[in-house]
Amino acid sequence: MSSNTVNSFNPNEFSLSQSARDHFSSSLLGKEYAGIRLSVSESSGCSGYTYEIDYVTDKSSDDLVFTFDKISVFIDKNSFKFLKGTKVDYLVEGVNEGIKFLNPNVKAICGCGESFEVDI
Repeated sequence: MSSNTVNSFNPNEFSLSQSARDHFSSSLLGKEYAGIRLSVSESSGCSGYTYEIDYVTDKSSDDLVFTFDKISVFIDKNSFKFLKGTKVDYLVEGVNEGIKFLNPNVKAICGCGESFEVDI
């Protein structure tokens, strides 16, 4: 699966902002990884789920693969039901920087911001 910049919400797609593409491209530079894995798992925090980001060496048979420029993003089919329609961004705000999930499926975020509940 391939995706380009999305101008409107598409519940079957997944996208990366240009700043997220730049960040992931930089973090993969010179490394022997096939791409980045994004997943959702049950949380031990306040709400139901949490995001996970890992490097990928091999594609799993259960993976959906989204390609942005030269960056491959691997999402397992179970996690995609939580991430469909999501745009991942990389933000720098003052001295803070990090990955931000702009997920239209989220109905509540815990107070610490580490976990979330979804409406799927």
